Amino acid sequence: MSTLPAEPAALPRVTFGSAVRDAARRGRLVVQPRMGMPTVAEMRQGLTAVQAARATTVGTITLDSYTRVGDHDSARQALAAGSDLNGFPIVAHGAATTRNMIDSLGDPGFAIQVRHGSPLPLGIVRALLDAGLDATEGGPVSYCLPYSRTPLHESVDAWSRSCELLAERVEGAHLESFGGCMLGQLCPPALLVALSVLEGVFFQHHGLTSISLSYAQQTSFGQDVEALAALRRLAGEFLTGTEWHVVLYTYMGVFPQTPEGALDLLRSSAVLARVTGTERLIVKTPAEAHRIPTIADNVQALEEAARAAETVLDAVPGKAAGPAFADGAFGDPSFDGGAEAMYAEARALIDAVLELDTDPGRALLTAFRRGYLDVPYCLHADNAQRSRAYIDGEGRLQWLSVGAMPLRAVPPTRASRLTADGFLRMLGHVQRTFDGPALERAGAGRPALGPNRIQKGSPR
Repeated sequence: MSTLPAEPAALPRVTFGSAVRDAARRGRLVVQPRMGMPTVAEMRQGLTAVQAARATTVGTITLDSYTRVGDHDSARQALAAGSDLNGFPIVAHGAATTRNMIDSLGDPGFAIQVRHGSPLPLGIVRALLDAGLDATEGGPVSYCLPYSRTPLHESVDAWSRSCELLAERVEGAHLESFGGCMLGQLCPPALLVALSVLEGVFFQHHGLTSISLSYAQQTSFGQDVEALAALRRLAGEFLTGTEWHVVLYTYMGVFPQTPEGALDLLRSSAVLARVTGTERLIVKTPAEAHRIPTIADNVQALEEAARAAETVLDAVPGKAAGPAFADGAFGDPSFDGGAEAMYAEARALIDAVLELDTDPGRALLTAFRRGYLDVPYCLHADNAQRSRAYIDGEGRLQWLSVGAMPLRAVPPTRASRLTADGFLRMLGHVQRTFDGPALERAGAGRPALGPNRIQKGSPR
């Protein structure tokens, strides 16, 4: 009697954290899109294109709005009717379908992260784990205050259980704090740094050993360099014994309208990532100012960012590719006075919170209740709403009022007093900064390469 040979066992998938770590050791910036498509065929096509991009990439499965709020029946109905969804309904599709889609990519070394925006993520976490995935992002504050009316205590409880489930089910499961991206814009960097570190401490407390801390590009290149230096220093102090890396987001506010202005802003974020030793960059596409980005738009953004990151090495004296997270060979900006002040402000916030309770979740709840943490322009009921920020004459984000936070209040001046027109101008600051020069160059008949470029030659 003959027997069929046994099928070879499937190779284990690389964990998300180890994929980023290994790329950083090779001196490569990992670039990542934020795209999500509703059907398996479309999502697979998008992942395949990201996999094949001329860049060091990881994949993203961004979920739809129904799944984010736990309305899986509506997601199933939309799938059945062929209606548009703004992402991949991972729960409605089911674990087997998602696992088969991922296995069909044929590369266990291609790491994938699930992105969603839910303050109550337990069902999503179960679904991604059942599908063989190991990485997601969010946090009890960062996925609650900006996106929902969910009470903060419910989000803290749900994220506690979700962290513990991730840690229990997968060794090396990875969770990224979205804390450095609060509202996307107009939040002074020290608070972004503090929130990201505090969520990292929360994740660690609940058993996770692979963590990333986020920071969203803001209005000043120099201030962002200081913030990222402070973030790395604080992560080293508070996440001892935990594998961590830093992820930067291309500017998340009002994007330039001109293609060249938008591309130049994207390139500037890649330069920022490269010179600060940041391991991962989440890109934004120039198309987003006008329409929903296509797969091709996302691939273009990934490749533009990768080229800009590689080109910057030629323009920074004494820098050479190397492990960013280990010895700062191509990053590690000097810890000057600006970075020291940024560190001190973020450290004051972190210490004030962690002194409230030995449990980080309870500490966060008390901190928001007392106003020790207070996100500017955030209307959530659990946010004190007493802090305000403004952009100064040098393009840096500064505190206009700090409420009860343990920070030094900035004496208001006539130039810094907030009006409705002033607020709108702040929202459009980055757009004007990049569109203005692009339009001037286009009018002069010269290629629009944009501001803040420190590369030699065109990254295209």
